[in-house]
Amino acid sequence: MNEQRKVNILYGKQIYLRPAVPNDLDDYYTYLCDAEVGKFTGTQQTFTKEGTVRWLEKISTPDDSRVDLMIITKDTDQLVGEVVLNDIDPVNRSANIRIGITGGENRGKGYGSEALLLMLWHAFEKLHLHRVELGVFAFNKRAVHVYEKLGFNREGVQRDLLFLNQEYHDSILMSMLEHEYREKYMVESK
Repeated sequence: MNEQRKVNILYGKQIYLRPAVPNDLDDYYTYLCDAEVGKFTGTQQTFTKEGTVRWLEKISTPDDSRVDLMIITKDTDQLVGEVVLNDIDPVNRSANIRIGITGGENRGKGYGSEALLLMLWHAFEKLHLHRVELGVFAFNKRAVHVYEKLGFNREGVQRDLLFLNQEYHDSILMSMLEHEYREKYMVESK
């Protein structure tokens, strides 16, 4: 295990990110079963508690190909989602990032933006990645806006990638390169 991939806790203003623990089971299961999370991530599978236990065990075990962190609010210590770097490619210094926030009451509060920025810091500053990419469904206009505001650039469209509710939906491929991250967020280091 590359020591740089080991993450303890990343602190933000409203939230902090930490690895999964067994006590996350109920909140994480609720997150996985959230219909809006499923819609925005394109997840169409049914989750069980037993399967969730196995998945939590998997993502809480260090793995060179991924970093899975739970998004926890500072004021209530409640799990409100997850942010994941996966498909980490050390040769090409690239990875995919994905995020989900559960519950309408937790969306629109800046938790997702803050979690993405913390994970991007980890990706570029600790893992020394060159490129972080993501896919977002075109119907998720709020997420597209947030990603662009954070500095992700559109690269292309995967047409009709998702079949949901009897309709096909496009996925927009976006990415951020390390120099773009540094120019936007590390101004003081110039």
